[in-house]
Amino acid sequence: MKLKKWGGLLLTCVLSVSLAAGCGSKNPGGSKEGETPGETAANLNQTGFPIVNEPITVTGFAGKFFANADWNNIKLWQEYEKTTNIKIQWDTVHKDNLAEKRNLLLAGGDYPEMFYASAFPRADLLKYGKQGAFIPLNDLIDQYAPNFKALMEKYPIIEKGITMPDGNIYGLPTLYDPEFKSVLYGTPWVKSEWLTKLGLSEPQTLDDFYNMLKAFKEKDPNGNGQKDEIAWGGVGAAGIVNYLRGSFGLNNHGTSNIYVDSDPETGKVRFIPTDPRYKELLQYVNKLYKDGLLEQDIMSVKSTEVDAKGVEGLLGVVDNVDPVAIYNQEGYVGLPVLKGPHGDQMYTATGSPLGNIGMFVLTDKAKHPEAMIRWMDYFYSDEGIRLFFMGWKDETYKEDADGNVDYVDEIKNNPDGLNLDQAVGQYLIWPGGYYPGFVTQKYFKGAEGLPTSVDNAKKAEPYVIPQDKIWPPFNFTADEQSELTGIQTDITTYVDEMRDKFISGNESFDNWDQYVTNLQKMGLDRYLAIYESAAERYNQ
Repeated sequence: MKLKKWGGLLLTCVLSVSLAAGCGSKNPGGSKEGETPGETAANLNQTGFPIVNEPITVTGFAGKFFANADWNNIKLWQEYEKTTNIKIQWDTVHKDNLAEKRNLLLAGGDYPEMFYASAFPRADLLKYGKQGAFIPLNDLIDQYAPNFKALMEKYPIIEKGITMPDGNIYGLPTLYDPEFKSVLYGTPWVKSEWLTKLGLSEPQTLDDFYNMLKAFKEKDPNGNGQKDEIAWGGVGAAGIVNYLRGSFGLNNHGTSNIYVDSDPETGKVRFIPTDPRYKELLQYVNKLYKDGLLEQDIMSVKSTEVDAKGVEGLLGVVDNVDPVAIYNQEGYVGLPVLKGPHGDQMYTATGSPLGNIGMFVLTDKAKHPEAMIRWMDYFYSDEGIRLFFMGWKDETYKEDADGNVDYVDEIKNNPDGLNLDQAVGQYLIWPGGYYPGFVTQKYFKGAEGLPTSVDNAKKAEPYVIPQDKIWPPFNFTADEQSELTGIQTDITTYVDEMRDKFISGNESFDNWDQYVTNLQKMGLDRYLAIYESAAERYNQ
């Protein structure tokens, strides 16, 4: 997914909540041992607020961005408790320590009724789901989550992407509105002033792109008499490689499963990093690197170093969000989608609308699953999304006559010197970008929502692969995952290391065949067979 930071501010604000609530097959009504049958149902309102007539308390664990934030006293949850009659007793941990604490809770058996913003990997969802610690959500979504259900019906990729191979849904995801194009994709940014000064048109082909970068490097477009311009500014080689994948006909299902797509000739799953076109792509990027057209420390440079050059206006191309948001540099526009050597002109560096699918989980200890699925579903409504992102009208946000919303001045220009994340974080929990829910353009105030970013996405849109062709990250059976875990780390680590070595010239392309042979020795054939099975299930 494209989503990147807006400097120190607006991290990808993965909105609201996801839903959840379990319906064990033995207790489809959700009543638990020690609870009178029908007690939950009698207390539950099917629609509207409060969700329950008599207050209930639910134990919840969550990862959070601000270490000092007390979720038991933060206004969002205090106000929502008044609205719903549901109090969450929060146990939180800073997200840097999330995985360790989450895993310890499960291993010890002393886990809560729900996990929120806990980012479970797919393998853990299936593992704990099959063990019974996580309850299936399918029936509860169907009966008690009309907002989320409507999204699943509108965008079939959601249900297909969150359903495990055993047919169950154990976790609910971060979702990015498929209509919010600029949060899903956008090309790197080029300094249009330099193009004008050098009499260059925007590049249309790989040769044009090379010549543009060369002119940026050699012809002093900033006019200071020094060759201090950086033609391409970015951290790591992945940005330039991803931008050019579609120009070489690669990743025809997007980049959620970045190493595989469909072979155009056979329709079978193709391992991209051994394909001849991938070799051509790396050879092209190697030429850019060798001729000094990329940041020469691109493999090791720190983001702070690139940012410093960006603030000085020394970057011809920026591989990040709009430079006006992070460097206060205006006048950058999105690069065109380039035509490649075989006539391909696709933009494939886009993921699916699905983010992490393990952001909200109900455990077998959940006493009120029906109530909790309703608690979550509200945040998939327009009203709930607005609350989660924006807060309260005239207190944290203002609204104009056309319904457009923005934060109040006290938040945008905080008198105590707080940045936007910090100011918002006094009321709401989304800063840090680590929460389940639905990210929409109307309520997302990050760089991807700027008019320039929207224009960038529109420019790329004719060349972006269709939504119905995009694959989400695949779900694997327990046996597949067990086998894949032993293969995948070695393969992906080696592929990334060799990508950088080929680009930098530390590895000769004369050794390409040996590179392919080494991957085969690592179990590439089995890796591909597992992905083929997952692709077949997805396409059913």
